[in-house]
Amino acid sequence: MRFAVIGAGGVGGYFGGKLAKSGEDVLFMARGKHLEAMRANGLHIRSFEGDWIVPPGRMTDNPDDAGIVDVVLFCVKSYDTESAAAHIAPLVSESTIIVSLQNGVDNEEKIRRIVQRGVVFGGVSYIYATITSPGVVTHTVGPTKIVFGELERNSESTTRKATLMLDTMKRAGINATLSDDIRSELWKKYIFIAAVGGMTALTRLTLGEILAVDASKEMLADAMRETDTIAQAKGINLPPGYVGKIFEILKQYDNSSRSSLYHDLVNNRRLEIEAFSGTIVRYGRELGIETPVHRAIYAALLPHHLKLVNSSLPQ
Repeated sequence: MRFAVIGAGGVGGYFGGKLAKSGEDVLFMARGKHLEAMRANGLHIRSFEGDWIVPPGRMTDNPDDAGIVDVVLFCVKSYDTESAAAHIAPLVSESTIIVSLQNGVDNEEKIRRIVQRGVVFGGVSYIYATITSPGVVTHTVGPTKIVFGELERNSESTTRKATLMLDTMKRAGINATLSDDIRSELWKKYIFIAAVGGMTALTRLTLGEILAVDASKEMLADAMRETDTIAQAKGINLPPGYVGKIFEILKQYDNSSRSSLYHDLVNNRRLEIEAFSGTIVRYGRELGIETPVHRAIYAALLPHHLKLVNSSLPQ
């Protein structure tokens, strides 16, 4: 299959790199120093599974370089969704599957509003990986998998292509699952990452350090409960007592990690705060559901994001 990876960071770089390593035709779209380094020296993946290099040659910032592809793995930061979606038309035919592997629960809607062709799938990635230097993606120990699926039933040909994509990913050594309820999977992850992202950024602590103090642990749980309440009000299919199940799962890990939101904050980068607490606050207002924890997180972190956005605007 022919793949295009939009945003060759931790998610796109690792999963696209696995596909390229297995012999699939993969185009990596990136920009800036990361793209320059990949063009010169290839994409270096450093992983606890073993290191490898995707040779130079299929890295670009121009979608016209690729032609039509079978699958677009859409992996940009949520705040770049609209601008990135506006440039992928040369890659997309009526049968192209576009899989959003982004943080948040409304990226798919944004992509569908902008891209006139293709079929947009929901997708969830679980991975600890990031760009550690230009041209280098580092993947550390932790859950590493993709779950994807149709947002609504499409044609039989789309379903067959999705099954082929699943088989292709598995051949590449990717732990992939084709879900028949991808909205549920999106919200399961969202309940977790919105709370953990906000709390690790707000406190500058690891998840384990937050869990070790009753007050901060309860605040984390309250943040998850707010999102869980909104999901249920929107008719999302979630297991009973899901927040409690998350805390049971967390007992299996050392929880020494921090979120991407934390890393973006301390490295003076724009934040995905609108996709996290911002969206929860907005949904809460629409549904008449109180979201005090996420309102506090949003109010505390939004100024950092806006400061960087405003500083990048032409004066």
